[in-house]
Amino acid sequence: MLGDLVRLRAMEPADAEALWRWNHDPQVMRWMQDNYPQSLARMTRWLGEERGRNVHGDVLLGIEAQADDQLIGLVRLHGATPELGIAELDIYLGEKNYWGKGYATDAVRTVCRYGFDKMRLHKITLTVVTENEPARRAYRRVGFVEEGRLRQVFRRDGRWYDEFTMGLLRGELTEG
Repeated sequence: MLGDLVRLRAMEPADAEALWRWNHDPQVMRWMQDNYPQSLARMTRWLGEERGRNVHGDVLLGIEAQADDQLIGLVRLHGATPELGIAELDIYLGEKNYWGKGYATDAVRTVCRYGFDKMRLHKITLTVVTENEPARRAYRRVGFVEEGRLRQVFRRDGRWYDEFTMGLLRGELTEG
């Protein structure tokens, strides 16, 4: 799937090193729900054998910068069922030198277009920490609107933060 700046593609076992590195970078994981540390071998096994293939209910894609074919992040639509037509979006850019340059916005727009056109979704939702203004700005550029506030559901550095729930309906996607 091609956007203006990015190419979305299936993740490969060879991507494990980048994913492992990003998941161990405190700046990258600042506003992400992180799990317990995993070894590189475990990450490689998960991407190669355990995760399984992309299906309607869970699509995980690598984000590559078209300019240099570098893997810079990942995006995921999950929790989708054909009966409801709703999926949840997760995204992050692990390569910090691509932050603030439109790559995340383009990746969100591209995966949402895929969700609406190919998966026949009616709605895509997400949650975002209220203090993560760069992410909120990217989501709004694509057409997401804030639908609610979840109080004190994210903990980081000994402090509790609120999250916004945001949604995008078919037909609300804005083009760049």
